[in-house]
Amino acid sequence: MIRDTSAQDHVPTQRPQPKWRRWLWPAVATAVVVVGIGYVASNWLGASRSFDGSRLRMAEVGRGDLVRDIAADGRVIAANSPVLYAISAGTVTLKVVAGDVVKQGQELAVIDSPELRSKLAQEQATLAGLEAEASSAALDATLARATGAKMSDQAGLQRTAAQRDLDRYQRGFDGGAVPQVDLAKAQDELKKADIELQHARQDANLQSQGAALDARNKSLLAGRQKAVVEEVQRQVDALTLRAPFDGQVGQVQATQHTQVIANAPVLGVVDLSRFEVEIKVPESFARDLAIGMPAQLTSGSGQPFPGEIAAVSPEVVNGEVVARIRFSDKQPPGLRQSQRMSARILLDTRKNVLKVERGPFVEQSGGRYAYVVTGSTATRRPVQLGVSSLGEVEVVSGLQPGEKVVVSGADLFGDNERVSIN
Repeated sequence: MIRDTSAQDHVPTQRPQPKWRRWLWPAVATAVVVVGIGYVASNWLGASRSFDGSRLRMAEVGRGDLVRDIAADGRVIAANSPVLYAISAGTVTLKVVAGDVVKQGQELAVIDSPELRSKLAQEQATLAGLEAEASSAALDATLARATGAKMSDQAGLQRTAAQRDLDRYQRGFDGGAVPQVDLAKAQDELKKADIELQHARQDANLQSQGAALDARNKSLLAGRQKAVVEEVQRQVDALTLRAPFDGQVGQVQATQHTQVIANAPVLGVVDLSRFEVEIKVPESFARDLAIGMPAQLTSGSGQPFPGEIAAVSPEVVNGEVVARIRFSDKQPPGLRQSQRMSARILLDTRKNVLKVERGPFVEQSGGRYAYVVTGSTATRRPVQLGVSSLGEVEVVSGLQPGEKVVVSGADLFGDNERVSIN
């Protein structure tokens, strides 16, 4: 007897599932993978080139106080260090050597110039002759005034005598003892005496003026020659080079007992009581510097000393501007020329501004663009930058707090709008 399969068959209690449901979850997983691949591919396709992130430096945009200051290393220089020159050609005799401490007025060197000393003797002789002529002219003027006074006095006496004779003749004529002819003659003699007196006085005045004018001219010539002698004497005195102040002998350019030409440098003197610090500032900060701006100087021991800007060079050399800072209160003891000191100049402080680390991107494209990093992609974005310090730069527009910016290495991107960063 053959058994059937009725004992093995059973009626299903649930309806069979459609075939599409068994492929639902694999399809969803596949879609997610495709979307991820598409996103990555879009990033790669959108970025024209790819760069190694280790060659870049990035910084995050944030808010805070922006302190604009300038920090630089400077060297100590003497504020007053004149060089003494030879006023005339001659043989130099040095009285000191480099490094000697000297006092004001001390002899440092003597230049022997026979030509200048001979010129002084000649000018002094000429002055003596002109002074003698001036004295003689003054004596002549005195004699001329005396002679004029004498002639005037004589003419006055003659006029007095003529007046006396006229009075006598007038009394005689009134008494009938003197004829009218004699009276008229006496009147003529009085008029003649008046004319002679008038001319005598005019001649005396003219002679006195002429003699005084000649004496004045001779005196002016003597005065002019005296000024020449004083100038030559000053040049002769300047042959002896003296210390203009208490200090130290610097570099000596002349050699002992050698011939030097006129206006040749002989030696320098350094004022040890006044020192300044010379620093070099980048050209971009030169427009912000002003004379009198406060500064802080730090010596090797770390002790700060207040100072102020004393001078700013009007020219730019190799992209830098030279500035000099003087000590406003007191200077460190024992300073020497060319000693190194640190300087810090505070320009201003801006409160609560949007800022980012300063880097080469500030100079690239004039600071108008920046590459903003999002994930593994850097996108070029227009920005507007404001003032900057040595370490930070103000962001006016184009960036938001928390965004990352490529501050160094963006020059590798060229003009690409979007790049990929590995």
